[in-house]
Amino acid sequence: MFIKLKVHPGERRDRILKKAPDAYEVWTKAPPERGLANASAIRLLALELGTDPRRVFLVKGAASKAKIVKVM
Repeated sequence: MFIKLKVHPGERRDRILKKAPDAYEVWTKAPPERGLANASAIRLLALELGTDPRRVFLVKGAASKAKIVKVM
């Protein structure tokens, strides 16, 4: 399953909002440096979906706010 993410790094608190069946918006405290915001967004999405973060892979958008992830 592919999921679209819009990530807002450097926020005050972590939060996730489901926009559509295949789209989420994620606010994370992690800074947009060294992949920290990407890792935090993946962890939050996995928690929301009830799956292991090791089953969520970043497919596209490593340096962009708009990302596509694959959930195995």
